[in-house]
Amino acid sequence: MAFRAGVITFPGSNCDRDMAVALEKISGAPALRIWHGDAALPDRLDFIALPGGFSYGDYLRSGAMAAKSPIMRAVVEAAGRGVPVLGVCNGFQVLTEAGLLPGALMRNAGQRFICRTVGLEAVNTSSLFTQGFARGEALRIPVAHHDGNYFADAATLDALEAEDRIAFRYTESVNGSARDIAGVLSANGRVLGMMPHPERAIEPAADPALGGADGRKLFENVVTALASA
Repeated sequence: MAFRAGVITFPGSNCDRDMAVALEKISGAPALRIWHGDAALPDRLDFIALPGGFSYGDYLRSGAMAAKSPIMRAVVEAAGRGVPVLGVCNGFQVLTEAGLLPGALMRNAGQRFICRTVGLEAVNTSSLFTQGFARGEALRIPVAHHDGNYFADAATLDALEAEDRIAFRYTESVNGSARDIAGVLSANGRVLGMMPHPERAIEPAADPALGGADGRKLFENVVTALASA
């Protein structure tokens, strides 16, 4: 049965097409496009992606208004059933605001928008998103955010460490994130939020102009894991 992924579009999303293209290129099946105002998800979704952008213009707090969209009730319910959910950049912000992931994304240290390729290392290697990575594997993936400074209290950070729920860390000073966290997992490993954009680094050709291929493995991990489930 074909891989069936859905990409949510909020007012102000600007990476939804990139995400849909990445999912189709790697899975071979077109991604379904889902509007934020829908009250229900399509039947039998294998995977849900919340893309980057500036949902609702980042008013109130980044992701806060999108987290109250009608579709997010269905996303939260689907995540509770174990449907894998990926939130990238603004999507990560939405996941924290919706309570699917702990912590919050604050204004970058230095108060500047950051748009460049950064160094990461894989930390968790056991989730369906990360099982193809080696612990400590170096990655180069683009970021583009103004509110990417990950914050949580010390007890939460200690729990994330102890439970192996840190998916990726920055290997360089990027935005002031606590413990250099670039991505975190839910307790069951089925929800991942990350600030870097893996969908912008999926081209297999080793041509720097195409953004690299280090993000491709994340999507390949998901497709492989779900195909063998």
